[in-house]
Amino acid sequence: MNMNKIFNMIPGREACCILLYGDIGDYDDVRSGDIARELLEAESAYGKIDVRINSNGGDVYAGIAIFNALKNSKADITIYIDGIAASMASVIALCGKPVQMSRYSRLMLHSVMGGCYGNKDEMRRCIAEIESLEDTLCEMYATRLGKGKDEIRSTYFDGTDHWLRADEALALGFIDGIYDADPVPEDSTPDQVYQIFNNRLNKPQNEEQMNLDELKKRPHFKNCASDEDFLREIGVLETEAGKVPGLNTEVNRLTGELKVFQDKAKADEENSRKKLLDDAQEDGRIDATTRPIYENLLVKDRENGEKALEKLAPKRKVMNDLHVNPTDESPWNKRQREIKEKLNRK
Repeated sequence: MNMNKIFNMIPGREACCILLYGDIGDYDDVRSGDIARELLEAESAYGKIDVRINSNGGDVYAGIAIFNALKNSKADITIYIDGIAASMASVIALCGKPVQMSRYSRLMLHSVMGGCYGNKDEMRRCIAEIESLEDTLCEMYATRLGKGKDEIRSTYFDGTDHWLRADEALALGFIDGIYDADPVPEDSTPDQVYQIFNNRLNKPQNEEQMNLDELKKRPHFKNCASDEDFLREIGVLETEAGKVPGLNTEVNRLTGELKVFQDKAKADEENSRKKLLDDAQEDGRIDATTRPIYENLLVKDRENGEKALEKLAPKRKVMNDLHVNPTDESPWNKRQREIKEKLNRK
């Protein structure tokens, strides 16, 4: 299984999941540096962390590093053995946190295996190193089981692979409980169990679950060269998403202010248009019949509408043209009055 195709850490709402699926080693699927970093990130963001295991084991030193990272974590961690926890993976599973096994999973303990090439002194140093590692692993198991190292060594480090079912592991004190999972054929070998759970991991659990490979292909993440870059960008997006409620409040405020401004501008425009039409009708350039025509023109094209009104010739009243005050005495009446006044004086 190519673990580069999935994340070791899967974010959730209140808890996240760290996957230990695949071989353990700094050049393998489950790398100690990645797990330690993801554990620190998870501790800062989540109250609960689920660690799920399906591994045949791997490098002892990388496994010890993961064991210590989990053991010393202050987070609320639960270990779940989904499929296989064999060899070094079984040691990690017993790091001191609560352990649950699926009903169909397997736990396996055995002696440390290794090899070397060189002269007899180098061979002796290799054997001494293997014995030292076995002593360390015996102590790790003994702490979990509450037994002595010698008893652990004689029982499980005898050159045999000791496979335990969930009920057996529970009875011996290796785990704290058993949980149900999708059934696995009863006659499945450990290799088959391992592969079945890996296949389930690669299969989407529901239609809403997004394949992370597909997510990485989105244009926004095109410059992310590594998983670290991708996670960093996800963090930036989460930070930006946290600003949305405040931005929505600001947008609503500005929208309200814009509405007030738009309503005032509309009212000013209507009043200005009405005055132009009133003035034009007052001086005779338009009348009640033609007013709607020019009003429609002003609404659609204010500039050209004003120009059209300006080109119309005012039709002023005759009295205004002659500058005659209708209350003044006409020349004829004035002459008649003067004649009468002259006759009366005689």
